[in-house]
Amino acid sequence: MTQYAELFASKLDKISLEKLLALKNAKLESFLADAIELCQPAKVVVFDDSQADIARIRQLALENHEEAPLSTPGHTIHFDSASDLARDPKATKYLLPPGVTLGKSLNATGREEGLAEIRGYLKGSMKDRTMILCFLSLGPTESQFSIPCAQITDSGYVAHSEMLLYRPGYAQFRRISGSGDFFRFLHSAGRVGPDLTSIDHDKRRIYIDIAEDMVYTVNTQYAGNTVGLKKLALRLAIRKADREGWLAEHMFLMGVKGPNGRKTYFSGAYPSACGKTSTAMVPGETIIGDDLAYFKIIDGQIRAANVEKGIFGIVEDVNAKDDPVIWNVLNNPGEVIFSNVLVKDGKPYWAGMGVPTPTEGKNSHGQWTQGKIGPNGKVIPISDKNARYTISLSYLANLDEQANNPKGVAIEGIFYGGRDSDTWVPVQESFDWAHGIVCYGASLESESTGATIGATGVRNFDVMSILQFLAIPVGKYVQNNLDFGKTVKRPRIFATNYFLKNKQGQYLNGKLDKSVWIKWAEMRVHGDADAIEGPTGNLPKYEDLAKLFKQVLKKDYTRQQYVEQFTVRIPENLAKLDRIEKVYREITDTPAEVFKNLSAQRQRLLELQKAKGDHVSPMDL
Repeated sequence: MTQYAELFASKLDKISLEKLLALKNAKLESFLADAIELCQPAKVVVFDDSQADIARIRQLALENHEEAPLSTPGHTIHFDSASDLARDPKATKYLLPPGVTLGKSLNATGREEGLAEIRGYLKGSMKDRTMILCFLSLGPTESQFSIPCAQITDSGYVAHSEMLLYRPGYAQFRRISGSGDFFRFLHSAGRVGPDLTSIDHDKRRIYIDIAEDMVYTVNTQYAGNTVGLKKLALRLAIRKADREGWLAEHMFLMGVKGPNGRKTYFSGAYPSACGKTSTAMVPGETIIGDDLAYFKIIDGQIRAANVEKGIFGIVEDVNAKDDPVIWNVLNNPGEVIFSNVLVKDGKPYWAGMGVPTPTEGKNSHGQWTQGKIGPNGKVIPISDKNARYTISLSYLANLDEQANNPKGVAIEGIFYGGRDSDTWVPVQESFDWAHGIVCYGASLESESTGATIGATGVRNFDVMSILQFLAIPVGKYVQNNLDFGKTVKRPRIFATNYFLKNKQGQYLNGKLDKSVWIKWAEMRVHGDADAIEGPTGNLPKYEDLAKLFKQVLKKDYTRQQYVEQFTVRIPENLAKLDRIEKVYREITDTPAEVFKNLSAQRQRLLELQKAKGDHVSPMDL
């Protein structure tokens, strides 16, 4: 019998106790016992993978009034506090043991100091509440990609969200036969107000204990802070991948269809608002995942799997015209959690949905009427910019049939996409693996817009679109990418830019043009299209793009459009190199290969500039 028999008997009913003890896992029992003694719940309920238990978690979120039913069957609404609507980078810290450093760019504190603080906030936080213990799997189950996870929370909404987003993991815990190799998450909403939302926002903490593969979260309910398996687990997975020789990435996975029934699998990394989800959901192609992927070498191939089985997506601007697949899911019966949208007469509404919306209702600020002024003196919009929907990928009509393959899918192409108005062409292919990793992935930038706080037009460096989630030094992370897959055939690497503008400030890309860029990349992977060698990569030929525009979008593509889009802008590219080199000069462990590739790119640009001027048409290459 477990050493915690008396404690467990006082908090768990017979069924929950049997589920726990059946796993025969001493580390799990110690985790639960510590959480009980720390948080002091009224009772503990253990959930397994059964459909009955999964339904029970959803019901618990409703009974706790963390969610409320909407008029469409299966749809619910969750509201966060108006002060708890997004990830909190300042309150998110790594707990570092003595002697461990992660670099200046990562938010960290001493482990002992951080544990004392957050455990102090967690002490007694679950009095008169039910503690939930549930089990989930990052990656497909029964797979080399599987990472078992144990989540303890007092929030039915958090548990319900995770059941939609991740694969059930109780059976996975049975398979690991008592091993301590799993991730742990402990969360409490802390004190809540009359609307049942967290109120101690000054004590909101999200601490990542890298020494123990564990995350502590308190005084918050927003899913980005509390659904531990998402970006918090990504940080733990990056460290695990570093130890074990694989990659954990902030990437989508998709299937791109080619001639004669061919399908080619691509991954892609894009900073926020740079086209990540819209690329993964391009009409006519298939999706495996929109956010997180693990990469391993299996059977002599670089293969990748979606870490998740659902989408926690931003709902703003989702409409029937631009997002028909998602729109269909959000407007038909099925399990959907909406958060921080407007609700009127049991129906959800959000900004940019493309249909008439009410002038009053309830949102995360309480009762709302159009023009209502918030505490900051600004007009409160109909829905928060970070309002979300949570769904299972199984509802998507374009879900790829290999989405749950335990071996993942063989990756043959990688996209890196940033946002800039005057530098990168819409699509280009790297010369080789190192050139693509350094000059595309490790050089990613996102140009700020009027939708963000601060000056517009500022380029924000974001290595591989993962900078804010890195849990190892930047230089080590880049080196891991450079080294990965040396013994096997590597994917081709491409860069995209959907935000190039002309001198009048007009976009040179149409919203659906990305359909053509990814088709061209698919052809390049299989040798079905030639390319022009430019100083920053291989560029498409006009004839190939003209055919693809006709085939894919049923429209003409002129030589003038081609020249405008694919002209090599040499001063702008040199300025980008200056910015990127400056960043890496300040990173002490930057691999020499970074400077080698950046220097070679600079030399190619300078030689072309000397021969043909600042702006060179692709026709002149």
